[in-house]
Amino acid sequence: MLEERCIKIVFYVYIVRCNNSKGTFYTGYTNDLERRLKEHNKGYTKFIRGKTPVTLVYFERRRNIRTARQREREIKRLSRKKKMELIKKHK
Repeated sequence: MLEERCIKIVFYVYIVRCNNSKGTFYTGYTNDLERRLKEHNKGYTKFIRGKTPVTLVYFERRRNIRTARQREREIKRLSRKKKMELIKKHK
């Protein structure tokens, strides 16, 4: 008899601060936060190229990709000021 296994995948919605004069924020989602940060710092993301190293300043966990994408969109729509408040609130 085959044993049924439930694999739980956690998704992360995150904000990184870029290393440029403006301290630009980049928001994304992933199922492997550590790997994604390494990719950003290696310049694999067009938006971040030339603005490395990036610093993780905020993240939250989501149960599935759908809610992670929704939350990413919500955060991307926030003003810089609101993003900074979100980051401060969760430190």
